[in-house]
Amino acid sequence: MKIAALIPARFASTRFEGKPLAKIMGKPMIQHVWEGVSKSAVISEIIVATEDKRVFDAVINFGGNAVMTKDTHASGTDRIIEASENLDADIILNIQGDEPLVNNEIIDALIEPFKEDENIVFTSVKTPIYSFEEFMDINSVKVVTDNSDYGIYFSRSPIPFDRNRYDLKFNLIDNNISKLKVQDNKESEKPFGFKHLGFYGYRKDFLRTFGLLPSSYLEQKEMLEQLRAIENGYKIKVKTVSISTIPVDVPADIKKVESYLLKLYN
Repeated sequence: MKIAALIPARFASTRFEGKPLAKIMGKPMIQHVWEGVSKSAVISEIIVATEDKRVFDAVINFGGNAVMTKDTHASGTDRIIEASENLDADIILNIQGDEPLVNNEIIDALIEPFKEDENIVFTSVKTPIYSFEEFMDINSVKVVTDNSDYGIYFSRSPIPFDRNRYDLKFNLIDNNISKLKVQDNKESEKPFGFKHLGFYGYRKDFLRTFGLLPSSYLEQKEMLEQLRAIENGYKIKVKTVSISTIPVDVPADIKKVESYLLKLYN
């Protein structure tokens, strides 16, 4: 089984232009992502897919492999579909270029289901949420799965909503969800739910199929493209990992990653 990891890295990010080249501990973020993926012994090829020559050159300069793609892609998935067209691989991993803390546990969790079941075509990962603030954060995507770890739904809303755990005296009409309180206030004892981490694995043939599906109703509502697969009847195997990551969405996230790495190194 040949496994290729593709890293979509868009320079022209709306919220953070030049994000792949932002320095973290003195190195461009895209290099941290590359090095995290390269620690895996099971990946045969790693490719950064970008629309910008500056990112391409930076990857080549630190010894990585990169390809240029169109600048019209609506998502990272569209970018890796283009980049993987002539790639000799059975499994394609989508490792976001703004995930500098990617590690072997995540990569292994994406790959293992393909080895266990030939019918699995799409994988991802989740991690427990123990912080109530993170559970309520709309920027933190939540996922609920069935007893076999297949995704039932992904949402920016707090799911599942534990009717017996929360004080429901807040104003839904005004969307004032900040007034929601935890009744038992024992955050450390049990997770509020599971956070979806934005890493994906695909069988190559399915990746092509997925790319041809039109954008779906729930996908457009939540702005989560994995919902397109669920709405079209495809299953997503979502394995649990013990560690979360710190995706870099805005410049302030750089400091969060650096603080984490300093604690890790010390």
